[in-house]
Amino acid sequence: QLRLVESGGGLVEPGDSLTLSCSAAGFTLDYHTIGWFRRAPGNDRERILCIEMSGDIRYSLDSVKGRFTGYRNNAKSSAYLEMTNLKPEDTAVYYCAASKGCGIGWTFDSWGQGTQVTVSS
Repeated sequence: QLRLVESGGGLVEPGDSLTLSCSAAGFTLDYHTIGWFRRAPGNDRERILCIEMSGDIRYSLDSVKGRFTGYRNNAKSSAYLEMTNLKPEDTAVYYCAASKGCGIGWTFDSWGQGTQVTVSS
């Protein structure tokens, strides 16, 4: 199983920006897609977006379009979730996960431990 480590979470105010990192330990990301997910208190985990091997983004969550984007740096075996104009409803534990595709049929079977993002004034 591949190991992923998220970092960059924290406490921010509404309207702030934050970039989360997802680093692969012991393998390269070149042949993997990376999904970003989140779980808010009391809610199910939801997929935010998926970064294709090409770097293209597939959004799954309409509420973050125009505010969140993802990108990858294969040379650093890392992927990122850039979040702007954060809102209190973005408060959640954020996870990255690896797969071989972004489509519905692909399983994300390697997960990071998550990083907490809290948006509050």
